[in-house]
Amino acid sequence: MFKATRLGKSRRLAAVGVSALAALTLTACSSSSSTPATTTTAKSAGLSVIAPPTAATTVSETGSSLLFPLFNAWAPAYMKLYTNMTISTASTGSGVGISDALNGVANIGASDAYLAPAQVTANPSARNIPLAVSSQFVGYNVPGITGHLNLSGPVLSSIYQGKITNWNDPAIAALNKGTTLPNLPIVTLHRADGSGDTFLFTQFLSKTDPNGWGAKIPYGTTVSWPAAPGALGQTGNSGMISGCQQTAGCIAYIGISYEAKATAAGIGVAALKNASGNYVLPTASSIAAAAASFASSTPKSGTLSMIGTTAAQGYPIVNYEYAIVLAKQPNATTAQAIQSVLSWAISPNYGNSLAFLSPVNFVPLPASVAQISMNLINGISS
Repeated sequence: MFKATRLGKSRRLAAVGVSALAALTLTACSSSSSTPATTTTAKSAGLSVIAPPTAATTVSETGSSLLFPLFNAWAPAYMKLYTNMTISTASTGSGVGISDALNGVANIGASDAYLAPAQVTANPSARNIPLAVSSQFVGYNVPGITGHLNLSGPVLSSIYQGKITNWNDPAIAALNKGTTLPNLPIVTLHRADGSGDTFLFTQFLSKTDPNGWGAKIPYGTTVSWPAAPGALGQTGNSGMISGCQQTAGCIAYIGISYEAKATAAGIGVAALKNASGNYVLPTASSIAAAAASFASSTPKSGTLSMIGTTAAQGYPIVNYEYAIVLAKQPNATTAQAIQSVLSWAISPNYGNSLAFLSPVNFVPLPASVAQISMNLINGISS
């Protein structure tokens, strides 16, 4: 059975505080022991899909709303291949995904953010395993603007600090020569929940405005937002879209897997200025170009900021989508089940194929990074 859950903020707190339900833990539904880890015959680039345990088993995933649409596509396809396996998914935000995985409430915490050093120190068994390459776009609701506006990190920093408050501000106009901008107040939207999207966006602001935002506001899954006029907090990427759709003058940072929904809601997508000075839209080619520029510098832990690519046509906000897992699992069945799901997800023949990634605007892991992920998956044991 495939169970997908999109939790609002109050429902999510109730689920975390009251439950620790069986549905949120990995349980073997049979007392029979698991078989030793074996692999299927499907191989590509040195990767092999690890077969699941023979016992009927449930794997729970929760976290990133950006990764939620992809996990919802992965889960039924994986379960069709392995009929004894069940995957449950929930959109709770990266912050909850990380904490639930570290606390053993869920087997896989989906996160747009990698683990902080303090989290690794406190949880030596914790791993962040790259699953795919994603990105984030900046959306806006500016009536009368039909094309793509150009925006830069410093301008976005000033907007979210409340220093630029109107869409016809000279700083925005200078980036959009020939475009008539309306006399319309800007309403900043930010995530109210612990969010990997907030982690990515504030990292972008910190790196592109190091003496402004970077000197005053730490990046993270939650931040203390400056008092921009009329600022609104929203829960999840869906909340960012609905809030922006309902608010003329809004600006919002939104996970790329929601781009089609945002466009359908009349929300524009900005071209962002990259380190080469080019204004770039988040396309498959610009995301892949950025990812390729970071592949060789990805460490064996998989932990890497991918903000600010040097690729001339690379999009400046990209990231690895992570599975947060504990390398030390309570039993062999649990360990093997998690290994199987994750090895299937990173396989270019299965979860990392364009058939799954293109509909959510993700791109595959570079081959060298997929091997890093496989090494981390192989390290999961009881």
